[in-house]
Amino acid sequence: MAAAAAARRAATGLFPLLLSSPLRARPRYRESLFLPALLRPRRLSPHSARPFFCSAALSSSTTSNGAVAERPPDLHLYNTKSRRREPFRPRAPGGEVGMYVCGVTPYDDSHIGHARAYVAFDVLFRYLRYLDYKVRYVRNFTDIDDKIIARANQLGEDPFSLSKRYSDDFLSDMANLQCLPPSVEPRVSDHIDQIVNMIKQIIDNGCAYVVNGDVYFSVDNFPEYGKLSGRKLDDNRAGERVAVDERKKNPADFALWKAAKDGEPWWDSPWGPGRPGWHIECSAMSAQYLGNSFDIHGGGEDLIFPHHENEIAQSCAACSDSSINYWVHNGFVNVNGQKMSKSLGNFITIRKVIELYHPLALRMFLLGTHYRAPINYTVEQLNVASDRLYYTYQTLRDCEVSTQQDQSNSGDSLPYTTTQCIEKLHREFETSMSDDLHTTVALAAISEPLKVMNDLLHTRKGKKQEKRLESLSALEEKIRMVLSGLGLMPSSYYEALQQLREKALRRASITEEQVLQKIEERTSARKAKQYARSDEIRDELAALGIALMDGPDGTAWRPSVPSSEQAVVASST
Repeated sequence: MAAAAAARRAATGLFPLLLSSPLRARPRYRESLFLPALLRPRRLSPHSARPFFCSAALSSSTTSNGAVAERPPDLHLYNTKSRRREPFRPRAPGGEVGMYVCGVTPYDDSHIGHARAYVAFDVLFRYLRYLDYKVRYVRNFTDIDDKIIARANQLGEDPFSLSKRYSDDFLSDMANLQCLPPSVEPRVSDHIDQIVNMIKQIIDNGCAYVVNGDVYFSVDNFPEYGKLSGRKLDDNRAGERVAVDERKKNPADFALWKAAKDGEPWWDSPWGPGRPGWHIECSAMSAQYLGNSFDIHGGGEDLIFPHHENEIAQSCAACSDSSINYWVHNGFVNVNGQKMSKSLGNFITIRKVIELYHPLALRMFLLGTHYRAPINYTVEQLNVASDRLYYTYQTLRDCEVSTQQDQSNSGDSLPYTTTQCIEKLHREFETSMSDDLHTTVALAAISEPLKVMNDLLHTRKGKKQEKRLESLSALEEKIRMVLSGLGLMPSSYYEALQQLREKALRRASITEEQVLQKIEERTSARKAKQYARSDEIRDELAALGIALMDGPDGTAWRPSVPSSEQAVVASST
């Protein structure tokens, strides 16, 4: 399949449209999934109908002598269950890849831990599609849960109203982070029948028992319990969302169905009125949309036990043929070296971050660490990511302006050095992404092409290079392909740069008018040979994250890492 996909790309000169969406079932509450202007396909592309077009002459799908390049390397993913990297082999070669990712319990604003998880699986979703797999991506909402009920009671709000409000906010956060909408986003409250039927099957198969309207899964009757987490049954805790119930046959038994309590939502069932337990929801919904066996199940590392362990037990107890090929988990998020938690007061929401930073700066920060490794959130590192994003977009914007001034193309082949640079970027992108999604390497791979572009744009030698504009256009197109694959491609470089500038001004608590006044004051000081004052103004702005750049046309400003943080950043790299 991969060979055929490579051949098609070589023949047509096209790369997959990574920002298009597959045909999907439309659950309720989809209004906020329509992407804001910044996140729509790039308007200024000369190939606006196909924003990620890459001509055969420029694509490394063909080599400099016209030969078809080798197919992309086989995708390998780390499988938590086997504890090793494995080549990805879909259950239905040539068919649809099934991927289920555990979604949020919407009782509060989404935090950067959620951002970390869903950006990681968005990258996997994008790369599978880049490799020409059809993907059915399911991500649920647990819209009824103890935490939702407790928060609703605290606020005096209907639980379903509260969960819908926070679900819509979550979808808005995901759109801002440029995460593609999943194929299906089921809600627990819409799948009670499926949940009840699965519980009945588990009881019939002898793996669950009823106690006064509650239904518990019996871990003693499922010998393979613990095969995902590697825990022995004696080591297992009873669960993380419920207190130990002395009515259980084994303290590790967990609830499949909870008997109704006063003031809580409930549904009828064969065991009396009640509501689902936490774990059964995902087993039932994944089976509903992907079948009892599918390719990829994902989530945060904290879900390995008990949630995913319990999912395996439930699904296999209900259907002995149930099987998931790849269990994929992302690492934890720490804040300034400590685990993020509300009790420590370092709980950071996505909305709080993007008040001061461009959402794609947060995304770039997250992609700067391999998805399975723990990531340490600091303001200093977020500033570095924002600065890198600005540099990238500024280079591409400068290229865009230069190439728009002259649309002529002789049709001749590109210089050898340009072709080599493009082919190297393409190769490094595919190699790194196929190696368990090493986004850090993919991001690093664009550094050299950006440097080459800046040389062509701004140096005396570069401006004299043969086929300079054609080289710039080709390099920009290939970088655009990489950014699209990582979900970092804006609709407009210009608009993104303006937004990055606005966020920098907000962080510095200064207006652009005040910056321009400082620039004028500094210019006057330099003319008066008051160089100490000139340096003082420059340093004052640098401390706020505003860098001044002197050029033949005067002084301009751009966002930067505040000078006070640069030593901290340097010591941490």
